[in-house]
Formats: sequence, C-alpha cells, structure tokens
Amino acid sequence: MPNKLRLYMNQFHHVDSHLCITFNRTSHNILIRNLFKAISRLGDGVFWFSLMAVMLCIDRERALLPVLHMAVAGLVGTMIYKWLKVRTLRPRPYNVHQQISLRTIPLDQFSFPSGHTLHAVIFTLVAIHYYPALSVGLIPFSILIGLSRPILGLHYPSDVLVGAFIGFFISLISFYII
Repeated sequence: MPNKLRLYMNQFHHVDSHLCITFNRTSHNILIRNLFKAISRLGDGVFWFSLMAVMLCIDRERALLPVLHMAVAGLVGTMIYKWLKVRTLRPRPYNVHQQISLRTIPLDQFSFPSGHTLHAVIFTLVAIHYYPALSVGLIPFSILIGLSRPILGLHYPSDVLVGAFIGFFISLISFYII
C-alpha cells in the first residue's frame, strides 16, 4: 500500500476509533445503556418479523408482496453481510480498545459491516415503500439501531455507515427487481 494511502487509512482509523470510544462512553449511564440494549435486541430481528406478521394480520393478501419483498431483500442482505464479515475479519472495537466497554453479547465475532444497521435500512425502506405512513416510526427506529451499535461497543461508526449504505443499495436494487 502506498505511504500516502497508508497514512490516510491510519488517520481514518484513528478518527473512527475516537468516535467509537466517544459513543461508547455514553453507555456508562445505565438508562442509556438499557435503552440501547433494548433497541439493539429488537433489531436482532424481533421487531422486523413482528412487523411483517402484523402487516399480514392487518392487510392480509395486500401485505403478501411487501412481506415477501422484505424477506427476499433481507435474505440478500444477510448473504452479503456474512460474505463481507468472513472476508474482512475486522475485530470488534471492544477487542481492540480497552477503553471500550462491551455492553451486550455480540451475535458473531467480527465487526464489519453492521448487519443490524444493514437490515434496519433494508426493512425500513422496503416497508415505507408500500406503507409510507410507517416512516414516522421506522426511520427514527432505524437510526437508533445504528447508534446502538457503537454505543454498545460492538461496531465502529464506519461499520454502521457501510451497513446503512449496503442496505440502501440492496433496497434500491430490489425496487427494480420485485
């Protein structure tokens, strides 16, 4: 790697680490920690699968396409995020920086990209495509999921941003396919 690129990458990693430490410090407050643990837990899939079930119960046949769209886009997201995780092997921030406190149990070993954020963006964008009124609750919820990841010591901010970016593009492409 050329020296200038290496210098920029080191500077980027320094800023990313500093931001992660700053976010994580907020978790010393038990109310903040518990709020973001709950949000993160819902982002494991509990909330999204419940939303799909509620959509089917309320809208019945009309919800079949939106739910199928969410499921297929989510499955593509899972395949891409798992493929990236085993290729990049980026350690989680709490494994690298002793100043970062792990505040919940990780679902897997590696950090890049944030699967929670990737899926939150996919499910939010697909759901509001069919049900625009849901944007009032889903957009803030997805932002909170993204914030929860560095606050809980599980991801660097760049992991979250890349996860959101990938989720956005999977959603965008899915609108042309489905």
